[in-house]
Amino acid sequence: MSYTVFSYPFMIKEVYLDTFGHMNNAMYLVLFEEARWEFITQNGYGLKKIMETGLGPTILEIKLKFLKELRLRDKIIIETQVTSYQNRIINIGQKMLRENVICCEAEFTIGFFSLKERKIVQPSDEWLKALGI
Repeated sequence: MSYTVFSYPFMIKEVYLDTFGHMNNAMYLVLFEEARWEFITQNGYGLKKIMETGLGPTILEIKLKFLKELRLRDKIIIETQVTSYQNRIINIGQKMLRENVICCEAEFTIGFFSLKERKIVQPSDEWLKALGI
C-alpha cells in the first residue's frame, strides 16, 4: 500500500551546528519532529486536537542513519511518509534530502497513546486520516 508523502522545506541555520561546522546529531531529531508536527497539524490533528481528545502519538522506537553531513545554509526537504500500519503500530519513514540526495534516513515506530488509560490504544479514524492512511 502507498501512503501520502509530506514534504517540509527547511534551511540549516547556525543554531543547529556543532563545533565541527555541521549539523549536531540531536538536531536531526528536532527537525524530524518539527516536520511530523507540521504533517499532522496540516491534516487536522495538531496539538489542539491532542489536548481536546487526550489521544495522540508516542514514539516507541527510533532508527537513524546519517549518510551525508548537513552544513550551514544547506536547503533541505524533509519527506515524511507512513511505511506500514499493523495492529495499532504505525511505522513512519523520514528522509532529509539536499538536492535529491538523501543525507539522513529515519524510521519511527509509533503508537496512538491514551492519556487517560496510559497505554497504546487503537488509532482513531481522524488520526489515521491525518497520517494519510
